[in-house]
Amino acid sequence: MTSAGIPARPRGRVDKQQAILAAAFTVFARTGYTQTRMDQIAAEAGVAKATVYSHFGDKEQVFRHAVRALSEAARQANLAVVERIAEPGADIAATLRAAGGDLVRCYCSPESRALRRLVCAEAGQFPELTGNVDEVSGQVLRALADRFARLALAGVLRLDDPDLAAGQWTALLTGALPARYQFGVEPLPESEVDAVAVAATTTFLAAFGD
Repeated sequence: MTSAGIPARPRGRVDKQQAILAAAFTVFARTGYTQTRMDQIAAEAGVAKATVYSHFGDKEQVFRHAVRALSEAARQANLAVVERIAEPGADIAATLRAAGGDLVRCYCSPESRALRRLVCAEAGQFPELTGNVDEVSGQVLRALADRFARLALAGVLRLDDPDLAAGQWTALLTGALPARYQFGVEPLPESEVDAVAVAATTTFLAAFGD
């Protein structure tokens, strides 16, 4: 929900795997799993097709690794935003508005939207990847609940169930977003990001503010 993309394609032999995964996700997102060929991935990565096979074995394994790599990048991006809530300073509303806006940006980044589309489209063939994405979301929610629990202990928030509050906060941020933004039919305007973050913060603090 800062952008949640795979890091820029690295150079050098040691980082060749990462370069292939970044290229693979780009191609899978563009053409879908079924239509993607290994030579397309190799061309996107700037390596020989044999190199892709030597690192990952077959297209299924490339797909699994690419989705997991993107999920991990999304996890790190979201957790970096959540970490900022631990030190809200004097203005909890401003902290939540800023963090909320960045979480929405992570959620609606091109990579995150492509990840949701791919996992939904290929859930029948790769059901374990749905669980992987769900686990990443769960880790972010648990981290957010931990921050809210600390703020409650400090008297900044008034709540008894941090896990419930974390779920409600994320629902306020993402639930109001139309499907055209969630799945990438069109990009999310910055004005919409700000509006969602302000509305979510206002509602959340009305329920849980001290």
